[in-house]
Amino acid sequence: MTEFTLFDMLRGLWSGLQWTLVLSLLAFVLGGIVGLIVLFARIADNRILQAVSKGYIELFQGTPLLMQLFMLFFGISLLGLDVSPWFAAALGLTLFTSAFLAEIWRGCVESIPRGQWEASESLAFNYGEQMRHVILPQALRIAIPPTVGFSVQVVKGTAVASIIGFTELTKTGTMIANATFDPFLVYGLVALGYFALCWPLSLFARRLEGAFHVSG
Repeated sequence: MTEFTLFDMLRGLWSGLQWTLVLSLLAFVLGGIVGLIVLFARIADNRILQAVSKGYIELFQGTPLLMQLFMLFFGISLLGLDVSPWFAAALGLTLFTSAFLAEIWRGCVESIPRGQWEASESLAFNYGEQMRHVILPQALRIAIPPTVGFSVQVVKGTAVASIIGFTELTKTGTMIANATFDPFLVYGLVALGYFALCWPLSLFARRLEGAFHVSG
């Protein structure tokens, strides 16, 4: 059995925590960009775009993230292309995140009272002007709390990437636990690491929700 001090464990887990944070940020930012594109397709005045975007959302919301990562990691390899766990994890989490964010944001857009649409139509705004000047500014205000709240799910979702070999916090914890034969302590520290990342985000989302509810 390899001798690990508590400091050795913490140092190893800190490295994994950093990769968890990097993957979370990348997936959230890129997922937000893709999600915005999907959102505009979902609310577009075009049935084909609506159908394609709806199918995209249902595909990634209706299948487990683990299966999505497996399909990307092993599926791309079957095409004769080398794919690293890092690339597959980033791509999979980006697509997963984009589908959920697009649906969250669609709900925010559709929550805008119909009177706002009618008022902008009376000003002779076209669809693009309605969205840019009237609907999206109001929807953005509504969307901030649930968007921040969903970031917690993105952080926790990175743990699934350990299954395809990406060395984030969970994978690092597993390797240390196998080396030290002390899984209770190691996974307890892993849990604390996730808590340290997720709890501030959850608290921030609740405060934002309360603030926007009061001001609204």
